[in-house]
Amino acid sequence: MMIHHNEIKIQTVANRPSYHDLRDSLNSILKESKILNGTLVVTTPHTTCSFFYEETMHDTNYYDDDYLHVDINNVMEKIVPKMTSEHQYNSPGPKHIEFGLSLSDSDYPPEKWVMLNTDAHLRASIYGTNSQTFIIRDGELLSGSLGRLYFVDWDQLRERNRVVNTLIMGE
Repeated sequence: MMIHHNEIKIQTVANRPSYHDLRDSLNSILKESKILNGTLVVTTPHTTCSFFYEETMHDTNYYDDDYLHVDINNVMEKIVPKMTSEHQYNSPGPKHIEFGLSLSDSDYPPEKWVMLNTDAHLRASIYGTNSQTFIIRDGELLSGSLGRLYFVDWDQLRERNRVVNTLIMGE
């Protein structure tokens, strides 16, 4: 059995959820792995992000967002409104803000406002999954001709650098 690890680096956008079609990247990583039969697993460590498998809808808006993604955003906005000020939700509380301000990570500027993303955490929890698994047969992902794996970052506060980890196992 062979094992192949890789990662996909993603730059997100600010002011709206950021969707990314991973199909081409996954196919490229699969080809690089030389694994013909097995499984491909994708994960992310980011708690405000999700994966979902859906078909491409072809039509996009002026931001180049797929119409289905716009529809998803509209539904999620009704369920979990965008956080616009502190105390809109119970989270983050004072202990979490203190912890966040203590981080030296360059992805977290030492500002309280960067923690006003409870909506993103709730959306990721509702939408679910920070991993997906696909079957590989004869060097191809069994995802269909219209099937796409989308990565979405629900955090709208600022642009972010995100990572998707891949693991391919097989022969």
